[in-house]
Amino acid sequence: MFTLKGHSGSTGVRSVVFSPDGKRLASGSSDKTIKLWDTVTGKELITLTGHLGWVWSIVFSPDGKRLASGSADKTIKLWDTVTGKELLTLKGHLDVVRSVAFSPDGKRLASGSSDKTIKLWDTVTGKELFTLKGHLALVGCIAFSPDGKRLASGSIDDTIRLWDAVIGKELLTLKGYSVFSIIFSPDGKRLVSGNSDHTIKLFDTDTGTEMFTLKGHSG
Repeated sequence: MFTLKGHSGSTGVRSVVFSPDGKRLASGSSDKTIKLWDTVTGKELITLTGHLGWVWSIVFSPDGKRLASGSADKTIKLWDTVTGKELLTLKGHLDVVRSVAFSPDGKRLASGSSDKTIKLWDTVTGKELFTLKGHLALVGCIAFSPDGKRLASGSIDDTIRLWDAVIGKELLTLKGYSVFSIIFSPDGKRLVSGNSDHTIKLFDTDTGTEMFTLKGHSG
């Protein structure tokens, strides 16, 4: 349909995400900016500036009114997607913030970092609610369950961990293989991981049992 041009970073666009209504696209780049685009016309709507390092991850809030971004500058920023105003800067991680995820109700934000931790934040006040520790290497991906009660985190330590997202307790450890991406099924009963060994694994989220491994990717 069209190509969106505007970022200038030498290593490119690191993350893209559609708004919940599909009318906008956000892109985060090594040029330290986030851009919002009109998905019908391809027009650049706004550029968000403020990060001091690469923007590794971005996510819209469920209502589409806010955007969260995680950066190599160790911070998370929350933005108003209409005005482009920076609403909050969340500080606490000791290394690159590689993944961010809103809870389904938009009241909490989870962040995964190269410092091996996951943090949960109040998206209204910016208060850090708690820090989840257990991974032995960087946390590259996180996902809330559809009901918001659980959080999954994937790491290059070859594990996925399931947490109680209300109290911060670890529930299960699932064995993967340098996990790059994770997502819950719509009913929350299964979790899927994309792994560095070119496989996709499906797990039962109640028992932690690996249901099956999908093979076929080669690179």
